[in-house]
Amino acid sequence: MGSYAPLTKFLGKQSYKTSCMKITQATWNKQNGWKTIVNSSSLKNAQLVLCFGERAILEKKDITHSLCSKYKNAQIIFCSSAGEIADVEVSSQSLSVTAIEFEKTDIAVISKNISDFDDSCSIGKALVEELQKDDLRHIFVLSDGQKVNGSELVLGMTAAKTSDCKITGGLAGDGYDFQKTCVGLNTCSTEGEIVAIGFYGNHIEVGFGSKGGWDTFGPERIVTKSESNVLYELDGKSALGLYKEYLGSAANELPGAALYYPLSIRSNDGDTNVVRTILSIDEETQSMTFAGDIPEGCIAKLMKHNPDRLIDGAEYAAQESIRKYDKNKAPDLALLVSCVGRRIVLGHNIDEEIEVVKDIYSKDTVVTGFYSYGEICPQSYLSNCELHNQTMTITTLSEI
Repeated sequence: MGSYAPLTKFLGKQSYKTSCMKITQATWNKQNGWKTIVNSSSLKNAQLVLCFGERAILEKKDITHSLCSKYKNAQIIFCSSAGEIADVEVSSQSLSVTAIEFEKTDIAVISKNISDFDDSCSIGKALVEELQKDDLRHIFVLSDGQKVNGSELVLGMTAAKTSDCKITGGLAGDGYDFQKTCVGLNTCSTEGEIVAIGFYGNHIEVGFGSKGGWDTFGPERIVTKSESNVLYELDGKSALGLYKEYLGSAANELPGAALYYPLSIRSNDGDTNVVRTILSIDEETQSMTFAGDIPEGCIAKLMKHNPDRLIDGAEYAAQESIRKYDKNKAPDLALLVSCVGRRIVLGHNIDEEIEVVKDIYSKDTVVTGFYSYGEICPQSYLSNCELHNQTMTITTLSEI
């Protein structure tokens, strides 16, 4: 196991109690139709429904209309994915639908479109300003994964905060195609949409954790030329040429092959690293476009995958997400946002990273989520949120 394996590996499994949120969960695919995963007969009036699914399915109006008809009083959030998570299973070409009824917690759900703003930073500020109230405890955000700059979105949301509430979430996916993503509130028909949920009051308990599990290799290099999320040079040399040198024969499979070799970056005077995934390459300009900003002057280092360490990372994120919970209590709901790159690298073993997460919680904890084009989470409980790539990021919710 990796050096940061959770303490449960050594201390044994805890016995947990869950609390009073009511949750139902179901999945859908073309072959089998609807399948109930969690059935709460006491759920009468869901306020929030999370629907993660393949973009082509979400764009069919009959699907969205049927959910809106079933949950007439709920705010229904649709988010396209690169894989759907329900309980301990990961699937494709499907839907994962989780309906939640809060007993003591108020929520507010808003949506805005990037086309109505000058940039991603501005829309981030507007989202937080609209949600901000004295008793705001947490914001969970789901964003279009292609038309929105995730780094700038997070920067704007963080700048607008006037309380110590934390922000978590992720960027929508589009399978392995990277063509078009969709997010929507009570509909799913427009690109560029961002939906944010505000949780209010003293009865909502929120935890979070995020970890990658990738190994670094090679020397540290300085980003000498970049613009936003486009990287041109490392140490004054072509970044694309450097990647090709390291990939060898696999360079012919770029940009897909680069998912196995993401980039770790940190500020020149910092010790916190974030991971960036390559989205595309440009042979003419010898540049590489990443899923988050690559600031000039930062320190970069190549990374490589290690399947065991990736699974250890997911387990660590789960343990971190309940670090502040009462030791006898498990979360009611765990929202998992894991990177599409992890799914590609782990392949047929992808269920393992979901299983180790579930094992940290109670059997009654409902697990949902999706594979993303970017994850949003603080590095720790003392820091602000950041955009990550190639991580397993978890948000846990309970009512107390």
